[in-house]
Amino acid sequence: MSDRLLVLVRHGQSEWNLKNLFTGWKDPNLTDLGVEEAKRAGQKLKAEGLQFDVAFTSALTRAQRTLDLAMIEMGQTKIPVTKNLALNERDYGELSGLNKDDARAKWGEEQVLIWRRSYDVPPPGGESLKDTLARTLPYYVQEIQPGVLRGQRTLVVAHGNSLRALIMVLEKLTPEQILKRELSTGAPIIYRLNADSTVASVKDLAS
Repeated sequence: MSDRLLVLVRHGQSEWNLKNLFTGWKDPNLTDLGVEEAKRAGQKLKAEGLQFDVAFTSALTRAQRTLDLAMIEMGQTKIPVTKNLALNERDYGELSGLNKDDARAKWGEEQVLIWRRSYDVPPPGGESLKDTLARTLPYYVQEIQPGVLRGQRTLVVAHGNSLRALIMVLEKLTPEQILKRELSTGAPIIYRLNADSTVASVKDLAS
């Protein structure tokens, strides 16, 4: 009986999270708090007694560093890591690098809220959550899920919206439900899958 273990972790707090900036594909590093969150994620996974065979992360520093710090805490720094921009955060286009209050002043509160909280309306030059799903899901189905179903214990460290896209599919959520789903930074979500790729159990270590 294989484990079929899949763990998703959102990166720790980034410098731009702290400054209330739209980040997207921009590449700020972790804050001191983000470093601690990443370490705590590793400590929580170690406390669960979990061992991993492979890990996946995005092309962005904040996710890669979170993964590195977590693996050090788990004592599992030798496992293979695959980095791919398919797991990158949603691209916020012209909003990237802007303070969220400045964006509201420029485009209006209602329009910015639509860009942030609608499923299929992208900001100028950027991606909607639907667009993010369109690039993240095929990568998951082709590169990550087959290994999980073969019993490869898999850790994925990525971003709020790329992980939302995966969670939407794993938990069979509607566009309305996934928009309300908040992911804490540095909080592992542990999935165990059935042989048909559906979710057998889920445990959220947010605290």
